[in-house]
Amino acid sequence: MRGFVSFVGSGPGDPELLTLKAVARLKQADAVLFDDLSSGPVLGHARAGAELVAVGKRAGRPSPKQDHVSRLLVDYALGGARVVRLKSGDPGVFGRLEEEIAACRAAMIGFEVIPGVTSASAAAAAAGIPLTRRLNARRVQFVTGHDVRGALPEGLHMAALADPLAMTVVFMPKRTFPELAEALMGAGLPPQTPALLAENVSHPDQRLTRSTVGQLALDLQAQASRDGPALILYGPICEEEGA
Repeated sequence: MRGFVSFVGSGPGDPELLTLKAVARLKQADAVLFDDLSSGPVLGHARAGAELVAVGKRAGRPSPKQDHVSRLLVDYALGGARVVRLKSGDPGVFGRLEEEIAACRAAMIGFEVIPGVTSASAAAAAAGIPLTRRLNARRVQFVTGHDVRGALPEGLHMAALADPLAMTVVFMPKRTFPELAEALMGAGLPPQTPALLAENVSHPDQRLTRSTVGQLALDLQAQASRDGPALILYGPICEEEGA
């Protein structure tokens, strides 16, 4: 008898930001394969006796390979387990969801995707700013700050990313933002463009740093350590909230 896989978004870490459906799936699961950022209080909703398996990947640290994670999902489900693949934020936003869905389909295992609060929305909410503004932020764009090697991805559309009338959110940015900022300013983005560094969003040690693209690049370049989950938002961030 085949099991079933629920890809569940755990949000940015605050258990109160879990959806009701996410909590229900955790309470039903036989096995929970969770990311690093989905651990802690969120796992308190898992049913007693469920197997809890850490499979998170963190930049610059030893991490399970993606094919190993996909194999675990398949093996648990082929054994008849109800599996929750608990992903931080929203499963479909830089969460390697596509590879894991492909593994389920190849093994003919049923699955569902339960969305979660993306850390971009949580960071904007924590800062008290909108992601869109009727006149000044005509679109929102998400981009990853590093590729599979940990370097700034090649082939980024700099003209779009340097649009001062777009709100841009950079995921996993701290190591590569100085390089990205140099390219953005070279493409015409003013260095004084407002920027927000959001670290450990929704956790007790959350930190929000308001700056500009140019200054934030300098600050990150000077930092000895750039570990820890973070986002950078830049663009038409309301000036009155930054006062």
